[in-house]
Amino acid sequence: MAISGPVARSFGGGSELTREQLLDAPVHWPRPSVLDASLKAIEGIGPKLADAAAQAGIASVGDILLRFPHKHRDRAVVPVSSLELGKQATIGVEVLADARRPFRKRGLSILTVKVGDDSGSVRATWFNQPWLTPKLTAGTRWLLTGSKDKRGFRVSEYEALAAAGPVGAGDPPPPAVAEASSGAVPPTPPPADGAGSLVPVHPATEALKAQRIRQWVEQAMQWVGNVLEPLPAELRVRRELAGAGDAVKAMHFPERPEDVEEARERLAFEELFLYQAILATRKRTHRASRPAPRFGRPGESVARWIESLPFALTRDQQKAFDGIDGDLDSGEPMQRLLMGEVGSGKTVVALYSMLRALEAGYQAVLMAPTETLAEQHAATLGKLLAEEATPFALLTGATPAARRKEALDRLASGELGLVVGTHALIEPDVEFSRLGLCVVDEQHRFGVAQRRALDSKGVEGMAPHVLHMTATPIPRTLSLTAYGDLDTTALHELPAGRQPVQTRVVQEDERPAAYEFLRDELRAGRQAFVVCPLVSESEKMQGKAAEREAERLGREELDGFAIGVIHGQMRSPEKAAAMEAFAARESDVLVATTVIEVGIDVPNATVMIVEGAERYGVSQLHQLRGRVGRGEHASHCLLFPEDAGEMAQRRLMAVARERDGFKLAEVDLALRGEGEVLGTRQSGLPRFAVAELPEEAALLAAARDEALALLRRHGSLDVPELGPLLDAAHRRFGAGASDPIPL
Repeated sequence: MAISGPVARSFGGGSELTREQLLDAPVHWPRPSVLDASLKAIEGIGPKLADAAAQAGIASVGDILLRFPHKHRDRAVVPVSSLELGKQATIGVEVLADARRPFRKRGLSILTVKVGDDSGSVRATWFNQPWLTPKLTAGTRWLLTGSKDKRGFRVSEYEALAAAGPVGAGDPPPPAVAEASSGAVPPTPPPADGAGSLVPVHPATEALKAQRIRQWVEQAMQWVGNVLEPLPAELRVRRELAGAGDAVKAMHFPERPEDVEEARERLAFEELFLYQAILATRKRTHRASRPAPRFGRPGESVARWIESLPFALTRDQQKAFDGIDGDLDSGEPMQRLLMGEVGSGKTVVALYSMLRALEAGYQAVLMAPTETLAEQHAATLGKLLAEEATPFALLTGATPAARRKEALDRLASGELGLVVGTHALIEPDVEFSRLGLCVVDEQHRFGVAQRRALDSKGVEGMAPHVLHMTATPIPRTLSLTAYGDLDTTALHELPAGRQPVQTRVVQEDERPAAYEFLRDELRAGRQAFVVCPLVSESEKMQGKAAEREAERLGREELDGFAIGVIHGQMRSPEKAAAMEAFAARESDVLVATTVIEVGIDVPNATVMIVEGAERYGVSQLHQLRGRVGRGEHASHCLLFPEDAGEMAQRRLMAVARERDGFKLAEVDLALRGEGEVLGTRQSGLPRFAVAELPEEAALLAAARDEALALLRRHGSLDVPELGPLLDAAHRRFGAGASDPIPL
């Protein structure tokens, strides 16, 4: 039922209704398909305007209703007698005599007509709008906005008022649906009555003005009763939320300013709730589609490996082990995202999960996006498995044919239990005997099809457990949207011995002093990285190229020091040789591109110089500086911008100010928005029409809790008791909403 009152307060009630109340209650059967009707249902929309609307994302009646204004202007009606010279005002008037033919003066078409109200009259003037002449007839009522001058009232905005009756009174016939064969022409809806003083200002385009969109919304408002109500009644009552149609109406044409915020919060909650319902359903569907192998509890071999580690585990790592143990013995496929600060020990957690698979008699893989990172993982695993002598293979595009064939034969037979590699792991000729667990590092750099290809190599009829890893700290608001169908584990603590990295933004006039500081560090026996944005000179992009910069530094600032170069266009043996030379202190400075962003561990490196720092994202800069501060000496990161605008300067100063990667990620999210934090829109992030993230993080968390509570209570969100909830979620977020999120 709906309680009468202001639009945004039409809450559902929880009390029982009497027989008389039930009989008197208005009955309305929403028809959501009505909102799919074409724009031809709106008066005055021809092919040209329809094209302009389509380019603005408006293709149907429903799209118009959901084109919410970004602000409202207060347009309270004042008496004609109170008009003041030069002051803008709105008057509600009646035309006192038919408009005469416009006259022209100095190239202008000038239309005048006498209008008035109970307090007096004034001559209203329109410029260059002669087509209004036949509409301005005696007795018609108008809402005019403008300002008074010595000649009368100069009109800037106008709106015809209904002769009688409010907009949307009764239940109007639905618009003619485009595919209907009846050929019926929809009725012309009544114009707005203009009673409200708050006028919506809708997002416009060059070809589509805000006033025209408002006029379309006024016409479409007669069908607002067909907006689907997706929220269960119990939820609406408990959270005191307005009805869906009432909230849409109040967003456009509120009676009071506070109605807008109440309606906006209801619709924002609805968006977030429906998206969380989609995520919860995906998660449940994926886990129920195929069982996963049970690994049991950790055994003696894993315990011996933990004891052999040359360092103590952090509390975060131990908590991660506990979460993974629960997943691996649940019978459902693990889908966990492991987020970790640079150097927080993600590889140890990944290796723990892989050893759990080996101990249970299954195989495990670790897939990385680049050969450099795969090689670094292999080197790290070699150190961590030294005492246990656990065999594993490295499989990349650069693996020699003979060694590749040997590894493939051993994987297919089950003799080899552990393999590290790149996309080469998902080639059709790579077969496993009993693949039980996959670790995917920097998982957002793999496509959905690539991860599915790895998933398909599991034991027949079963899904392998999957641990996703990322060195990009992800804010909670982002993890609940882009990664909402994964369980998440975060490693905040850094291992003992890690040094804080002092970060500074260095301007061009400070370069000589910065390089003098670098030379002092090198003379003291330390090493350094210099990161450049490009491999070689480019006419299209101005930036320092790694190879050219290495040559220049060798002749100028770093004359007398050994300089190495590494970049992604080098062959694997060349990159390996450059890294080995740097690790062995055969080179003092390694000039590189972002190929060193992850995976390189040289404790003696204490200085990181980043050229063209404004070209990089916040998380990328944070990862780059994580290459230093790994030893006992104080470390420094110097950021050299080339041509940084205001926003870029704010990002660089945030990196210099904040050392905690997770806090820095929240700052980055606030600065750039959720759509750019991971670099591109292909990260699977939804576009919300009303909800504002990260500002509404609390509302997002509440929406998630409500969706999960319903799922636990009913076992599914597609049950009759929940009405059209899931159908509305699919309508809102597209037909492909049941597909896995492209993480």
